[in-house]
Amino acid sequence: MRFPFAVLDRLEEEVEKVQERARKVAAILDQRGIPYQIVGGIAVYSWVVAIDPIAARTTRDVDISVRREDLPRVRAALAEAGYRYDEALGVKMLLEPGVQRARDAIHLVIAGEKVRPEYAHAAPPIPNDPPRPSGEFAVIDLPSLVRMKLTSFRFKDRVHVLDLLGVGLITPEIESSLPPDLMARLQELKDNPDS
Repeated sequence: MRFPFAVLDRLEEEVEKVQERARKVAAILDQRGIPYQIVGGIAVYSWVVAIDPIAARTTRDVDISVRREDLPRVRAALAEAGYRYDEALGVKMLLEPGVQRARDAIHLVIAGEKVRPEYAHAAPPIPNDPPRPSGEFAVIDLPSLVRMKLTSFRFKDRVHVLDLLGVGLITPEIESSLPPDLMARLQELKDNPDS
């Protein structure tokens, strides 16, 4: 049986679509001078691909953190570009023209606030000059990304943390900056990476 290379081509197309979605939104916000940072799976991808492109895992959606006070400006800027604002189950999102599914949306995270009420820690603030590992858009810094992923600790978040560990991005300095509850979660993953 021959390997279906068309599957790899399709995967590459899907990865590029998600990256393009992030680039488009970032360009609009950059143009308007609205602070933001890409968080979530795209942020993990951006950091991992810089170290080991083969280890970089794809994601379907774009998560972007903005300041609450900038939310009206974010919505207005993206509405001008044809995006539609929606909320579902407390998740704020922006949908590109023609996009209907929440999993294909731009998900908004409010900096400095808890993503979910039950989370122990809030999303980190947006620094004045967030890193741009790919050069294309602002991405959350590694220590804050690790804290966010350990705070959520859903299955996909645990996998993302393992990806960061696997390429050596979670350094002793990052570990020492974690609060005890998040360090315990990281240690659990290090001790049982297959569970």
